[in-house]
Order: sequence, then C-alpha cells, then structure tokens
Amino acid sequence: MGEILRPVMTGRRAVLLGMAGLASAALAACVAPDAGRPGGSAAPGAGSTGAVVTGTAGDAVSPHPPVTAEATPTQEPAHAVGQSAAAAPDATRAPVPSKEQIIAEFAGLHPKEWGLHVTGVVNSSASRHAVLTFDACGGPGGTVCDQQLLATLRTLKVPATLFINQRWIEANPGLAAELAAEPLFELANHGSQHRPLSVAGQSAYGIPGTAGVGAAYDEIMGNQQVLEQLTGKTARFFRPGTAFYDEVTAAITRRLGMLPVNFTINGDAGASYPAAAVAAEVGRTGPGDIVISHFNKPGSGTAAGYASALPRLLDSGISFAKLGDALPA
Repeated sequence: MGEILRPVMTGRRAVLLGMAGLASAALAACVAPDAGRPGGSAAPGAGSTGAVVTGTAGDAVSPHPPVTAEATPTQEPAHAVGQSAAAAPDATRAPVPSKEQIIAEFAGLHPKEWGLHVTGVVNSSASRHAVLTFDACGGPGGTVCDQQLLATLRTLKVPATLFINQRWIEANPGLAAELAAEPLFELANHGSQHRPLSVAGQSAYGIPGTAGVGAAYDEIMGNQQVLEQLTGKTARFFRPGTAFYDEVTAAITRRLGMLPVNFTINGDAGASYPAAAVAAEVGRTGPGDIVISHFNKPGSGTAAGYASALPRLLDSGISFAKLGDALPA
C-alpha cells in the first residue's frame, strides 16, 4: 500500500538527508519486541469499529490485519490536517458511570479473549487517511521525549495522536502542556500505571494486568482525569500499557466513553527496531492503517526510521490524520 511513488520532491528529500541518522538500541516499551512482528508471538485475531474479528490467546496474529469498515466518518478532512474534528461539548455527552456502577455492571463476567486485537478494540479506520500513534509509557527509563521524532513530524506537517501515560505526564508537566496546546498533535489516554487491561489479573510480557473490574476502572479513569485537567477536553481514545486487553475491559472502556484503540502496523516494536526495520514497517502504511510507535525512547531507531519512511509515503500520495479526524465521533 502506498508503494507507487510520484516524482520526488527535492525539498522533502533535503529534509530527509538532514534528519536521517541510524540509531541503534533495543529498548522495550509499551509493546514487546515481537508484538505484531511477522512470525512473532503476539495476539489473537483483529477487530475494529468496522470489522470486529474475535480471537483467543492461542490464535496466530496477522502483522497487517485487513481494513474493512461498516461505517465511514461523518466528516473527513480534505487533506492531511493538523486540526482535530470539533469535539462534542461535554454537556452533550452521556454521564460517565461511577466506579461502583462499572463494578455492578461488569463484575462476574468471564473473558474468553486476551491480546492486542480482541472484540471491541479499534485497529483500523474507514478513512482515506492513515493515522500515526505514538506512546509515551512513563516509568523507569520511559519518561524522556524523542524530540528528533517530533521535529520530523513538525517539519513534514504530519499530524499524530500521542497516547500518554499518567507517569509520563507527572514527569513532564510542562512538555505535556506544550504538546496539548500544539494543533498538530492530539493527546490520548495510555493509562495510569501502564498495566495490561484485564478483569482477571492476566499478564502480558511479564507485566501484571489489572486485577479486577475496579482496578481496570482506576487504570483508565485515573489518567483520564489528569488529561482532562491538562487539556480541558475529554480524551476520546484509550490504549493500555502493553496494548493488551480482554473483551470485557474493551467493553468497559467503551462504557466509560472512550474507544479502545490498537493498530494494524507495529512501527517500532516497543522502540526495539533499528532504523531500517522501522522504515520498512512504517513504509507499508496505507489508507485506513493505524500505526503504533513510541516517542519516549530517543536512543532507539524510531526517529531515524520515520525520517526515512515519511517523505517517501508523502511523495506516494499517502496522507495522515489524527484519530479524532479519522474515526467518527
């Protein structure tokens, strides 16, 4: 997808030459190195707002699930935009259920799915645009910022959705406020303690998941309140630490007014890929794809890989939008 190139734009190539540089590091972040990698041990099936495909923990993962949709956005930007679709006023939103209400509604449900792509999770869109999403996980070794990567996005005017963990916000309050105010970016909820979202305490990549409905509520809503104080808006999208859910926690996320979002393309495998591998994975992005990478690992190959891949994608006609512009409200 997006492999037929149009004539090269010399100005963009000049940007590429100025930015490219191969970083070499294998650093773990939100998604383990093999998650979403061809042949890797990742997760079951695929699901989206358009085509929800259920799976179980033993299913084989597809590195590039098909993009199908049953609904299209009510309004789409005419080009790669840096302006979010107008958010509905908070007064029009349904009241967010309390923790007690969520426990009463979901206690006793036993999930059958566990992974990256489970029922209820959005993995792709019906948009003609692609969406780049970048996680900032916080915690030990995860609270810095890849300014080179952000500079590439700014220079090329490529919008993105930034999934930020509460720990990262607490370590970078000024920077978080700057990103919240920047029209090119949209902030989304990456959880409070970076835990897999489970009602049964299941683990992913050695990280214990939330142990019950109440703990899942806290993981989602703790950071949701922090983001609302930071931005003055209600975050529409959620992705847990490690990106693992069960189908019950995906339903809880929706009940709390957010879309649970994952991806079709794993751009940097938890910031462990070298630049060439990042460029290759990101380079196959096409319309409707959602790409996951990280912007809290400046020592990785992510920035150099994107500096290589993005100009080629733009020259081939691929356009980008934030999740808020690509998915219907």
